[in-house]
Amino acid sequence: MKGLWQSLRQFLARRQEDELDYGIDDEYDDLQNFSNGGQRQLFTALDVGTAYAKAIIVEMQGDQAEVLGVGRHPQSFTHMSDGIVTDIPGVIANCNEALLKAEKAAGGQIAPSAIIGIAGELVKGSSVTVARQRQHPSRPITPEELDGLITGAQQRLLKSAKERIAAETGYSNIEVRLTNAAVISVRIDGQNVTNPIGFKGRHFSLTLFSAFAPLMQLGALEAVAQGLDLTLLAIVAEPYALARCLSTNAGADSGAIFIDVGGGTTDIALVRQGGIEETRMFALGGRTFTRRIATSKGISIKDAERLKISYSNGEIKGASRDEIEAILAPECQTWMDSIELLIEELSKGELLPPAIYVVGGGSALTDLYQKLETFPWTERLPFSRKPIIRTVLPEMVASIGDPAGMLINAQDITPMALAYQAIDLQNENNVLERALERVIDNMHI
Repeated sequence: MKGLWQSLRQFLARRQEDELDYGIDDEYDDLQNFSNGGQRQLFTALDVGTAYAKAIIVEMQGDQAEVLGVGRHPQSFTHMSDGIVTDIPGVIANCNEALLKAEKAAGGQIAPSAIIGIAGELVKGSSVTVARQRQHPSRPITPEELDGLITGAQQRLLKSAKERIAAETGYSNIEVRLTNAAVISVRIDGQNVTNPIGFKGRHFSLTLFSAFAPLMQLGALEAVAQGLDLTLLAIVAEPYALARCLSTNAGADSGAIFIDVGGGTTDIALVRQGGIEETRMFALGGRTFTRRIATSKGISIKDAERLKISYSNGEIKGASRDEIEAILAPECQTWMDSIELLIEELSKGELLPPAIYVVGGGSALTDLYQKLETFPWTERLPFSRKPIIRTVLPEMVASIGDPAGMLINAQDITPMALAYQAIDLQNENNVLERALERVIDNMHI
């Protein structure tokens, strides 16, 4: 969360300096003044997906956001691959079309300040718990102690991300950058606290989540934002955004597993005990099924995509439907095997939450939903009971209103989650967030 919060504060401070012509003494007070002032706060959430570029323009209204405009435009197969930009000018053109459609739907209003999502197998998000036994338990905990604990956790997460990316790419010196970070919990002598400063105790522990991505991917998205003349507030790991947005509905205690089936990748996020623990991604999404149909039937990719959509909508019956189901069966099984493997990794042998929420355009393929429904969860994975499987629809997302009904189905949830970040960050200015910001600044990540 910290990169997003810091970027927005800096952006708002710059706007206040330019438009209101006064000094910046207290960043948080300035943000509050801006929020409560007469200026409208408009933001663009841009989901640079493998299959579609999706843009949502929202207006902030306190702790709520209202959708003003929505735009979608298909991506070419040569522009994106498995969630990664492969042709920057092509992606800029597609995103520009999506933005123009969103601005038209918003009555010509524009929102140059933007939050962009990032996905792909090399985006690594995980959490770690670090603990320290204090030599002087009767002394109050200081900000320096808190910073030291966060630094230790962040260093471990950075090292782990670099090692995982090196193992998967075969290159040991790939530059990675932090996209998101959030303190999940702090405990003193086993008790949760929201602000450890001033407490006394011997056992001081902290759980931190961080997401990292290769510099190449981040640089491509920065170039896209520049090409669109957008003021980039932050690039947010999409599984992180999804978990932050939907976990309020999932129940803080029980948590949930979120599965986002996109065009090029499937993203998984685990929320447990009120905080996001881990994210995983694998390169199998809607386009994989399209290619399978195209190859098996000897038709073009475009025709295969139309056939897949008709099949998913139930418009194909009888023997023709059975044929497509048989064609897709091997890929669907591979997808389910990957889901099982990654959820097992996420669990770390501990009990998993009893709910699975599915989003993304690829989730419209009913075969995948059936795989989830019929999978023997309690036999193969550490579930206490069969989890509830539920497709998330736009009306289920809290804090984002859509009075004109422009958001349609599960494919719109990810850009909604990105839009939610603008809401989320306005409520984030506590001791833990400020400490995390100091550590990130000092580590230059």
